[in-house]
Amino acid sequence: MAADPRPRSAVSSGVGIAGLVGLALWMGIARYFHMYGPFSAVTAAFAAGIPMVLWSLFVDRVHRNPTTGIDWSAPRKPLSETLETSLAKLAGLWATWAIIAVVYASARFYWVGNYTFAMKTFIVAAPFLFVASVPYILWLDTRLKNPRDGCWAFGSWLMGDRTADRSAIGDHFRSWAVKAFFTAFMLSGFPGNFFDTVERPFPALNDPVGLANFLISVMFLIDMTLATVGYILTMKPLDAHIRSATPYASGWVSALICYPPFVLMGGGGPLDYHVGTFGDQGWAHWLAAYPAMLWIWAFALVVLTGVYAWATMAFGIRFSNLTHRGILTHGPYSWMRHPAYVSKNTFWWLSTLPFLVSTDSLADAARNTIIMAAVSGVYFWRAMTEEKHLRSDEDYRTYASWIDRNGWFARGRRALKI
Repeated sequence: MAADPRPRSAVSSGVGIAGLVGLALWMGIARYFHMYGPFSAVTAAFAAGIPMVLWSLFVDRVHRNPTTGIDWSAPRKPLSETLETSLAKLAGLWATWAIIAVVYASARFYWVGNYTFAMKTFIVAAPFLFVASVPYILWLDTRLKNPRDGCWAFGSWLMGDRTADRSAIGDHFRSWAVKAFFTAFMLSGFPGNFFDTVERPFPALNDPVGLANFLISVMFLIDMTLATVGYILTMKPLDAHIRSATPYASGWVSALICYPPFVLMGGGGPLDYHVGTFGDQGWAHWLAAYPAMLWIWAFALVVLTGVYAWATMAFGIRFSNLTHRGILTHGPYSWMRHPAYVSKNTFWWLSTLPFLVSTDSLADAARNTIIMAAVSGVYFWRAMTEEKHLRSDEDYRTYASWIDRNGWFARGRRALKI
């Protein structure tokens, strides 16, 4: 046995693999039958999500985890005992959904471009969710050890109880803010990403640029699909609920400036590092005359994107920004604490090559490089705010300490005797 064993991961590797297999099968079917539309993209989420749920329940038996808050060994509470709590919780849940709906309806950017698909999807799903929430809450409360959570506290407050726990209500709203914001974002890019990947012809095997772009597109589709499933399946019986959302303003700011409509890295934004470059295809332009370097660069970019997708896959059904849903220690998280951020930023540096510009301007090259460094700094900031949130959990502190002793950087320092 290892002298310093890796801490147990909250998610098994099998969950993500099951989702990947389901997604791959659906991609093959969609490609063969030329099903490239938005509903085929939504089906991809089901194709990935259902195997992950089945694996979680029947192999990992996550519903038996004590962190669900469900005591399956105890007799089920009579409905009459929990009905008042459930009604308050339903009031809180429906009021929360109503507030989210008002925000969606009022924010104009949700009704232009790709976001319109997300809004139409929510409109179709809303009646089904409304109806399904009733038996789900009524049943769940008869099983939970403590059904009086933040949703219940908000519902009780709406019903006139001014002694309701304000901190629990705050965490409830933060959790739903994360879910509402990022689910809409994921769904907005889903159809285009799916179409671009499934419809794209297979590249020639002697074309490093085409082959790399195809494989990178596949990796991003894996990432987006599994992340979308993660935002949707925030359920206690799956032990995939949001245990806490970060209470730190720095965490919210550092994350939101990386996503529309607040994104600072977009075209013309203050952190746009693409002036005079060829976007993420800069590598293909500048290395076009060097076939060997093209292959090396293509391989590196595919590997980096693969690590990024693997980092998402490692979450199984628990992927989410700004939240604590269990501590991962497997996959690329056994190498370092933030493999997704490291691989993503390294990819941007290698793909864009911001210090090479078509304007022949040293000033543009210098600005791009400095701004790209600032973007990497934003992701370092995000990582630090996430750690600040997660370090309240002893499991994370144990994992972080283990990485400090056994991660790649620690091994590198020992090898170099630094």
